[in-house]
Amino acid sequence: MTGPKRPPRTERPSPWRTLTRRVETRLLLTLVAVTGAVAGFAALTSEVREGDTGWFDKVVLLAFRQPGHLDRAIGPRWVQESARDITALGGVTVLSLVSILAITLLLIHGRRLQALVFASTVVIAQIAAEVLKLLFGRPRPGLVSHLDLVYSSSYPSGHAMMTPAVYLTLAAIIAAGERGRGEKVLLVGCAALMVAAVGVSRVYLGVHWPTDVLAGWILGAAIALAAAYFLNRIARTASPDAPIPRHDPR
Repeated sequence: MTGPKRPPRTERPSPWRTLTRRVETRLLLTLVAVTGAVAGFAALTSEVREGDTGWFDKVVLLAFRQPGHLDRAIGPRWVQESARDITALGGVTVLSLVSILAITLLLIHGRRLQALVFASTVVIAQIAAEVLKLLFGRPRPGLVSHLDLVYSSSYPSGHAMMTPAVYLTLAAIIAAGERGRGEKVLLVGCAALMVAAVGVSRVYLGVHWPTDVLAGWILGAAIALAAAYFLNRIARTASPDAPIPRHDPR
């Protein structure tokens, strides 16, 4: 007479193996997203060069102007002043001050790797924006009057490209120190809202075509996404006790 059969033994995956799988998945998703963004930028650039986006640019740009008065933006004067204030959040001066302050604080708190990733992200985004502007040399909109000063070519928008690289990456750094999902979503959501507002302000002020802003958003988001991946790797390396999903044999 045989006794009761024992249940099959289930192996418990090691934390290192589980972490490795998660890292590989994150890397794959990041590569897919960044590759998709680059492909989207290339497709948009091709359409812009062929002139297929001209109707879209004109319709959106004119929607922000008073009919019959292309030198006047819609809305009262305080809206124009607010648009200038918002667009300044994506300017060289404000972004430089924010970046220097963030890097300094990270170094003070001993978070050198995060400071390095953030600084590298800002520098890479700035260099990429300047090189692309020189490469494409698209003129600024001549259809409406400019309500802000401009000094460079139009495509892609430097404001729209730099704001995701700075604010979204900074939001990812701060969110890494928050435990609650709600706080993380709030931080990233506020950063995304700021990025959107700056981009729209560039079109409202007549200094960029809408496709300039779209191109800047695409590339800036891709750079910020890559930075967020490296920041996540750093956070998990520095916190080996971070919770990892485990298989429950029960």
